[in-house]
Amino acid sequence: MLRAGIVGLPNVGKSTLFNALTAAKAEAANFPFCTIDPNIGTVEVPDSRLHELAGLIKPQNVVPAVVEFVDIAGLVKGAAQGEGLGNKFLANIRETDAIVHVIRCFEDSDVVHVAGEIDPVRDRETINLELALADLATVEKSLDRARKASKGGNKEAQGEVQTLELVEKILSDGQTIHSARLDREILSQLKSYSLLTAKPVLYAANVTEDELASGEGKHVQALRAAVEAGGEPAEIVPFSAKIEAELSELSREERVEFLASLGIESAGLDRLIRAAYHLLGLQTYFTAGEKEVRAWTIHHGDTAPKAAGVIHSDFERGFIRAETVAFADFMAHQGWKGAREKGLVRSEGKEYIVHDGDVMLFRFNV
Repeated sequence: MLRAGIVGLPNVGKSTLFNALTAAKAEAANFPFCTIDPNIGTVEVPDSRLHELAGLIKPQNVVPAVVEFVDIAGLVKGAAQGEGLGNKFLANIRETDAIVHVIRCFEDSDVVHVAGEIDPVRDRETINLELALADLATVEKSLDRARKASKGGNKEAQGEVQTLELVEKILSDGQTIHSARLDREILSQLKSYSLLTAKPVLYAANVTEDELASGEGKHVQALRAAVEAGGEPAEIVPFSAKIEAELSELSREERVEFLASLGIESAGLDRLIRAAYHLLGLQTYFTAGEKEVRAWTIHHGDTAPKAAGVIHSDFERGFIRAETVAFADFMAHQGWKGAREKGLVRSEGKEYIVHDGDVMLFRFNV
């Protein structure tokens, strides 16, 4: 399951977005630190293919893939040093896969901004600095411990010192680890530290209803220019917290009509999740039978045994083969029986790289 932490300054629309995404009804009000304890909610990954499979097979159960969102209190300058209880809040998102940074890109005199005027570039820098300072504190503590261990000739500790000194310099220079584009081996070594700036970032730009329908305004353009200038491999997803709140109250059919009336193609939720999947290199495969039709999340490049392991570790350990058919073929020929009759069901082994939309049936023996 994909886990995303939602961060941002106070009063930028974080909790409103969280409410809309999860219908969890977290407290949302026009004053700082409204959210004290982290709010956690799961959201279905929108995928029309799952509903098409369910419509064809009519199973007893339909299980979508889900994303878990963790919403923490608004951060302020000095959060890493404990301002506004910042450090306590930051600890709540250390175990997430990605960070959704909500940035206010709309003007509204009735909604106060903690720093006065609207400036998304400044707000981005403030949050990035706080995340980097929190990471720096973690790295310095670990570096001190590793240096002591390395003095006794511990080679593993010596390698740890080298890696941590590199990361310390990156953070001290005001860079995030993610934007430094370190190689996989170093990133793998850093995994156990759960560093915040090593996580991929999605910028959720909270805009007005008009801007969402007519194109990017000056604030989103400024944010995009700053992200590009910094060489950060991040995505920017404009959304309207106000519209998302209204959509959360509607049925699926009503949502389509409402979005069409506004001249908007898709909900912010859909675009956020699609962007997160793209950013993290994720894809979906399906299992489909009379008891259950289900969507499973895996990484691009995962082999069939790895995909099977998402269901249960025994499936990966005792993997024999995977009966596989492309989603389009499965639907065109009315399921497993028709696809088999046309010779479209393949028997794939351990080296098979799973494709997005594959419908799979695993054979295993433990």
